[in-house]
Amino acid sequence: MSIHITGIGVVAPNGLGLEPYWTAVLAGRLGLGPVTRFDVSRYPATLAGQIDDFHAPDHIPGRLLPQTDPSTRLALTAAAWALQDAKADPETLTDYDMGVVTANACGGFDFTHREFRKLWTDGPKSVSVYESFAWFYAVNTGQISIRHGMRGPSSALVAEQAGGLDALAHARRTIRRGTPLVVSGGVDSALDPWGWVSQLAGGRVSTATDPARAYLPFDEQAAGYVPGEGGAILVLEDSGAAEARGRHETYGELAGCASTFDPPPGSGRPPGLERAIRLALTDAGLGPEDVDVVFADGAGVPELDAAEARAIGQVFGSHGVPVTVPKTTTGRLYSGGGPLDVVTALMSLREGVIPPTAGVRSVPQEYGIDLVLGEPRTAPLRTALVLARGRWGFNSAVVLRRPVPTP
Repeated sequence: MSIHITGIGVVAPNGLGLEPYWTAVLAGRLGLGPVTRFDVSRYPATLAGQIDDFHAPDHIPGRLLPQTDPSTRLALTAAAWALQDAKADPETLTDYDMGVVTANACGGFDFTHREFRKLWTDGPKSVSVYESFAWFYAVNTGQISIRHGMRGPSSALVAEQAGGLDALAHARRTIRRGTPLVVSGGVDSALDPWGWVSQLAGGRVSTATDPARAYLPFDEQAAGYVPGEGGAILVLEDSGAAEARGRHETYGELAGCASTFDPPPGSGRPPGLERAIRLALTDAGLGPEDVDVVFADGAGVPELDAAEARAIGQVFGSHGVPVTVPKTTTGRLYSGGGPLDVVTALMSLREGVIPPTAGVRSVPQEYGIDLVLGEPRTAPLRTALVLARGRWGFNSAVVLRRPVPTP
């Protein structure tokens, strides 16, 4: 059984929808800028990948607005777009043949912050009953499932930046266990005061003030990342089931997946990223020589960049494969970052072009990686590897293959 991506929904700081996002990435157009939703002038970091042109009432029913956090509104919108793109009408499909698997790393900070303020200022009777679930990591899965009548096996995964790829991997497992169609991916948003403080507390957010030079993975001037909001939701299907319902076109195959966890500091054992890469390739039945491009995690933190470059070099050799980090145009989206990289990789496979790592100018020679800089690079592409790492040791890798044209 092969699992294919048949639909895509993108909500990104530099583009709402697949084509606007892809155009922005190829042009290196940044979605980064000063946070404007509250006063950040007294905080050490002031830049984020903020989605400014999203008006929720234009995309979801009004009855859902009082019960949803911004992250859920974005996820519901992306899921509806993905289903539309896949030409999959849930009302015409069997409810138990459709599942939902999403990832979320931050929960509903904005919603909870607002309800806590009401609790402290107006008392417990003022708190929304929806606070019982609107903050929860699994709420995106639940709301997508309810809205589209999807009653098949469903899950929610939490693994910080790696969670989105883990969700896609679990969606693949779910399909192999007998559910023909699964909506999957990740979306996060935490650009309210509480969410902002929680992100800064991690100590890895860039304090630069120039959006063009704030997030520079693998650059000799790397000094942290810019957080963002958004992500991507995809429709994954058993290729046979997709064809049976008349969907013959796909974006590509999710051919291999793997996840590992780093050993505890001081153990003397190596980090787990290289092993995740090798396991994903084995799962896909491919070798390093088959990979045409790597979409790196690109933490933007020197020691983490060095570790990722080392893992890539150990598998592919020095400068052995083109590497790119297009998320420099959106910021790191936590659970949304991996699925959005998968979308970018699928578009690269389709168009035969690798987007550049915007902003990065000078890669230390000792990293030994062929980072795509400046302009998009054209190349015959058949297979892409996407990497993601979550704080505290999560490593995930997925292998994507360009669809084979039907004779």
